[in-house]
Amino acid sequence: MICETNRKTKRFVLKKMNDDNNSNETQISIHIFSVSAALVGVCLTVIGIFRAIGELKSFSTFGDNVLAIDALIFLASCIFAYSSLRSADLKKKHKLEKIADALFIFGLSLMAVVCTIIAYTFI
Repeated sequence: MICETNRKTKRFVLKKMNDDNNSNETQISIHIFSVSAALVGVCLTVIGIFRAIGELKSFSTFGDNVLAIDALIFLASCIFAYSSLRSADLKKKHKLEKIADALFIFGLSLMAVVCTIIAYTFI
């Protein structure tokens, strides 16, 4: 279709390709939004488990404090992804999505660090 000489067809094909790119970007924001929200719940659950075990065994760990910060990072990622989904301005949408993506990756990295702290606390 792109090779046709009809100008109207070329515009349609280019527009269609652009719509597909926007659809993929929207899908990324949807995934970041849903997974970030779920990871906030995971962080809060693990914090609750740490607090319960800490009360029973009389120990304190740095991991639950870092998990609280991680939950806030995932919450911020979730908010930026939601804002990206709601934005009508394409430039603003891309900027919000990049921020959400960066926060999400940082939150995942911090969660890996917390897993290491947890592993060495209980060993």
